[in-house]
Amino acid sequence: MKRLALLSFALITSAQAATTITVASVNNPDMVTMQKLVPEFTKKYPDINVKFVFLPENELRQKVTLDVASNGGGFDLATVGAYEVPIWAKNGWLEPLNPLFSKNPDIARSYDLNDVLPSIRDAMTYNKNLYAVPFYAESSMTFYNKDLFKKAGITMAHNPTWTQIQSYASRIHNPSGGVYGICLRGLPGWGENMALFTTMANTFGGRWYDTDWNAQLNSPAWKDAMTFYVNLMKRYGPPGATGNGFTENLTLMSQGKCGMWVDATVAAGFLSDPSSSKIVKSVGFANAPTGPGTDRGNHWFWSWNLAIPKSTKKEDAAFKFLTWATSKDYIALVAKTKGTWAAVPPGTRVSTYHNPNYVRAAGAFSNIVMNSIRSADVNKPTLQPVPYTGVQYVSIPQFQALGTQVGQFLAGALSGDSTVDEALRQAQQAAQTVAVDGGYKK
Repeated sequence: MKRLALLSFALITSAQAATTITVASVNNPDMVTMQKLVPEFTKKYPDINVKFVFLPENELRQKVTLDVASNGGGFDLATVGAYEVPIWAKNGWLEPLNPLFSKNPDIARSYDLNDVLPSIRDAMTYNKNLYAVPFYAESSMTFYNKDLFKKAGITMAHNPTWTQIQSYASRIHNPSGGVYGICLRGLPGWGENMALFTTMANTFGGRWYDTDWNAQLNSPAWKDAMTFYVNLMKRYGPPGATGNGFTENLTLMSQGKCGMWVDATVAAGFLSDPSSSKIVKSVGFANAPTGPGTDRGNHWFWSWNLAIPKSTKKEDAAFKFLTWATSKDYIALVAKTKGTWAAVPPGTRVSTYHNPNYVRAAGAFSNIVMNSIRSADVNKPTLQPVPYTGVQYVSIPQFQALGTQVGQFLAGALSGDSTVDEALRQAQQAAQTVAVDGGYKK
């Protein structure tokens, strides 16, 4: 009886000693895989429980930004983008990781920060301190269905132009047969439709601001780009496109319902995974399209990263999960679980791209992905000079709201609720107001 009492006491004490960390994450497939593999983390750290809060991208940004800005402490870890990290670090919202690596030398040795791609590592650094580590990194590229192209008697260019993309879409589009010529993001959001559309505007010769912070959204380049986008999607896109973001288009493409899709390079692994894609044998890959103005700014640059909010009281436990989920061992675990190296989180580690197993599995797209990431120049994203950095975003705090607002105007033009001219007039006014009220325009 006494032994049972002692055992019960030990179990209760152990349960009380366990630390629960809450992770806020975008509901992308790679992050869902991370949640499924948490039992492997728990084997290594049985005293740490992990709880996930999955949200759509737009909602995630709103909730996490509000929580960290108000020091709410609702999350111990958050997936944050390349846009947010330096801004949040400057605001003092994130825990610097350098002291935690120094405090945990064994973890630091096995983690091997030098293996993380330098460009990604630099993007996560502010004032010489590292504030996040990448879960995956991406650029943009073109995906296409080789079977549909063959049936239409056309061949995808390795470096397509938007004009060629439109021509291909017209040949493939067969809505009565359940196939749409092209799928593009239409869901409003600075990280949704505006991520894709800004790269399009870049290649038409457009920019958000000139070097004096005068808004440029009423320029001929923006009008040409928006007119092209709206016409392309109305003629050859799926119905209800303003409700389609990355996740919805991934589903359409993987089910064989899209002839083409221009989006994040991370989708290459999903489309090559037999467990989630019906077009594994027919998916093809090409570079992101260029426009009539320039090839500059056609490849975006992005990474989803794990960061520790300053408000957490559980930074040690959060650090252990952060380093586990972004480690070399985790990447190998995903390959083992998925049964293919093509499905591992891409774009973060040099060792991944030197691994012969990955090269064999992802040979059809790995070079395009790596070259796209390397060629995306956040410091020179447009044909004409600009006062900001960022290919598919403007690196100012106000852009999260501004980009989403302009995304709503773009969606209005696509749905027919407004004209392109009206959308551009509203967008220009909103961008100019931000420049003035934000103190950028002197």
